[in-house]
Amino acid sequence: MIEIRFPDQSTRSYAHGITPFEIAKSISEGLARNVLSVKFNGQTVEASTPLKNDGNINLFTWNDKEGKTAFWHSSAHVLAQALLALYPACKLTIGPAIENGFYYDADFGEHSITEKDLVIIEKKMLEFARQKFDFKMRSISKSEALAHYQKENNPFKIELIENLEDGTITFCDHADFTDLCRGGHIPQTGVIKAVKLTNVAGAYWRGDETKPQLTRIYGISFPKQKDLTEYLEKVEEAKKRDHRKLGKELELFTFSKKVGQGLPLWLPKGAALRERLENFLKKAQAKAGYEQVISPHIGNKELYVTSGHYEKYGADSFQPIHTPADDEEFLLKPMNCPHHCEIYKTKPLSYRDLPKRYAEFGTVYRYEQSGELHGLTRVRGFTQDDAHIFCTPEQLDEEFKKVIDLVLYVFRSLGFKDFKAQVSLRDPEKPEKYIGSSKNWEQAEKAILNATKEKNLDYIVETGEAAFYGPKLDFMVKDALGRQWQLGTIQVDYSLPERFDLQFKGRDNLQHRPVMIHRAPFGSLERFVAILLEHTGGNFPLWLMPNQVNILCVSEKYKNYALKVLNLLENHEIRALLDDRNETIGKKIRESEITKVPYMIIIGEKEATEKNVSLRKHHEGDLGFFSLSNVVEKLNSEIESSQTTFEV
Repeated sequence: MIEIRFPDQSTRSYAHGITPFEIAKSISEGLARNVLSVKFNGQTVEASTPLKNDGNINLFTWNDKEGKTAFWHSSAHVLAQALLALYPACKLTIGPAIENGFYYDADFGEHSITEKDLVIIEKKMLEFARQKFDFKMRSISKSEALAHYQKENNPFKIELIENLEDGTITFCDHADFTDLCRGGHIPQTGVIKAVKLTNVAGAYWRGDETKPQLTRIYGISFPKQKDLTEYLEKVEEAKKRDHRKLGKELELFTFSKKVGQGLPLWLPKGAALRERLENFLKKAQAKAGYEQVISPHIGNKELYVTSGHYEKYGADSFQPIHTPADDEEFLLKPMNCPHHCEIYKTKPLSYRDLPKRYAEFGTVYRYEQSGELHGLTRVRGFTQDDAHIFCTPEQLDEEFKKVIDLVLYVFRSLGFKDFKAQVSLRDPEKPEKYIGSSKNWEQAEKAILNATKEKNLDYIVETGEAAFYGPKLDFMVKDALGRQWQLGTIQVDYSLPERFDLQFKGRDNLQHRPVMIHRAPFGSLERFVAILLEHTGGNFPLWLMPNQVNILCVSEKYKNYALKVLNLLENHEIRALLDDRNETIGKKIRESEITKVPYMIIIGEKEATEKNVSLRKHHEGDLGFFSLSNVVEKLNSEIESSQTTFEV
């Protein structure tokens, strides 16, 4: 008999060799039908794997991330099977699960796959899925694996196998199809009920531009047709909310090939939007004791060698700037933190001076690959709402909790209500990925976990996702369409203070090392604006809107009264524009609706005579007549209520 422990810490005894599927069946038939993926003692195994030792088991369904990963990975196998059936001469390469669905890369030789072919491939996939083939893993020797793909004349699989150790190679079989695979599948193909192949793209083998270009086919699959229908509806809604489309319509930002890929140009309305976001956070930071600093856009290469950024990110940075001086090199700033470390060192500090909280909206630069650039969400130049807190070890817990409060305030004020915290820890199996001592890492990880628990955050722990210099707390936010984004990050760092030899005089009159907290509630202004655009569909909270009111004249005869109304609103710090063009009032209203202006004030003969206004609201229509004082009171009240006040 073996002892199996479940996530709730309960245990059951089972016969040696029992499978996870049989364990699920012993709990309930429903669970057995829905199990898609299994972890045993932290390792992914098949539902049909015989278990021979005591251990901890996790059974995952479609409702779990691991369940979806197995479902989509298995779907990629079925896609590969369909491709080989329809195009026998194609060479298969790799096909992983991704965040939403899966893809498979293949070399089709002279044949070109187009969008029209996807429907045919989908039908073949569903044909195979309905035959309910079991997924079966088997070990194979390196020589046998090489022989298999040499027979198929597949150089891509051969290259993969040549880099594997004998005794670690496994194939996955279903029906008469086999593929090189590490494992992690659903029990059988029949679980796949709905498939949609979404896109065809080019991709270089192993992401290397010097290697052959392959065809990448993206897809997504579901256990129910209803789920696919709902997903496609969300995709259509997402297209309407695409921040690139809305950014153009609302005249917020643009890009220019002459300026350079991934370098956004902020238009007047977008610049004003950014300024309001900056002022919003600066005001909260001032209340919380932050000091504003400014650092240059470039730094001496040695600065980033000292910090460790050059070693870790040098390949992703812009090429060094060589000056006329011998052996002098500068880099476009990839991070703000090394500059803030140097600011800390400008004068001797004692424990009485700490914490020091330096904040900066600092623009940084990273040379992202052109194929990875995407609107404002992936750019080469972006502005971080960066801050670095230098504190004593005793102050760490309290400072970390204060930063959590600030992040939650930002979320509340901007309408993000559905979020989960992710504690990202180092991978103990790969110490070479990180800098700093194990002792410091343990202290930092403990501080983050304690603060997260004390704040009663809904959180998960992800091992191996830490930054190279320290663990972090990331906030994973769901937008209005249920998509998850990483927004806001807090990191504890014992390493940079050591690298820069930062010190403070303690109560004992000896020199001590401060602890450093990195934090950015927005992350970057570019990415934050993109996510906010897609979350709100361009209908920002009233306090943030570039233009809060459009004043629409029925005729030029009422322009003088309209100017008085405009002046009144501006005196009460309500942002308004006067539209006195010689156009019909209907056209002006339609254009205001398209540009998502929250309120419209209509001024015609009645309004001008009685010295009042007619008020309309975006999406809602007429609200009736208001006196000037009442309309100002209503708008100001709504503006104030749309922004939460930050409490220190």
